[in-house]
Amino acid sequence: MPAISFQTISKAYPSPKGAKSQSSSSPSTPATFLALDGVSLDIEEGEFFGLLGPNGAGKTTLISVLAGLSKPSGGRVSVLGSDVQTDYAAARRKLGVVPQELVFDPFFNVRELLRIQSGYFGVKNNNAWIDELLESLGLADKAEANMRQLSGGMKRRVLVAQALVHKPPVIVLDEPTAGVDVELRQTLWQFIAKLNKQGHTVMLTTHYLEEAEALCGRVAMLKSGRIVALDKTSDLLKAASGNVLRFKLDGELPAELAVQARVTGRIVQFPAHDALAVERYLGAVREAGLLAHDVEIRKADLEDVFLEVMTRHRDPVRSVAPEVVA
Repeated sequence: MPAISFQTISKAYPSPKGAKSQSSSSPSTPATFLALDGVSLDIEEGEFFGLLGPNGAGKTTLISVLAGLSKPSGGRVSVLGSDVQTDYAAARRKLGVVPQELVFDPFFNVRELLRIQSGYFGVKNNNAWIDELLESLGLADKAEANMRQLSGGMKRRVLVAQALVHKPPVIVLDEPTAGVDVELRQTLWQFIAKLNKQGHTVMLTTHYLEEAEALCGRVAMLKSGRIVALDKTSDLLKAASGNVLRFKLDGELPAELAVQARVTGRIVQFPAHDALAVERYLGAVREAGLLAHDVEIRKADLEDVFLEVMTRHRDPVRSVAPEVVA
């Protein structure tokens, strides 16, 4: 039995006022936007699974459907066999979700919030586990602090603790380290990796692809509401096209070179399938009157794979007929 099962999930929303449906026979029919388009995916018990995609790909919409916060326009979702729509109470007890947004109650301190959260799930005498969460997430010295007094990073730690307070077997992390410091990232991943080794299933969305590469045994890539890649992380890396030429550059690449490169500040990277490609790129840089510093050849990483997959798959039309809107 999968820990999480998405079966042909679709989700449509009304498009902005004035837009027209591209798939409707009537030109005056209001358009609807297809956020998820037939997503099917099983995540097995004990997996550490990565769900990757650019902004607007549908990741948070899929998590909202999983959590029962949004009703799908079509398809079925279950958590350890419990349907999130028809057996929602059982499904939610098995699930802990860390949301992307910082949402908190400003009237309670950290320990009180965790006790209240325990009560939502009918968990009594939970103080020992609450103490362990506070210690493991670096919140022990903030246990009596009001939520309004905490920094953004500390608030995010509390969100993680709230999601875990009822010891759910399935944990969903939606951009848990967005905008937080290195210390929190290390503390969080050590704790989550420990839970995963103990048998908890983890589903992660992140824009930090080095995190996904290090943590996730399997990865799905979502674009425009569709899965465009799904495989073991190691197999995706093996299939990556060759190595990468990386160097620092003082100056701006010519336009014909820039379209082939990934440029981050002074750092320039080119796909290097062989030695001839390396020689060609460096020669073109010299001919442009530029000097490359700190030249190195590295293996392709998950970010390279991600960019290649996103480039290879064009955006489909995401307007649908209004009758599919839930």
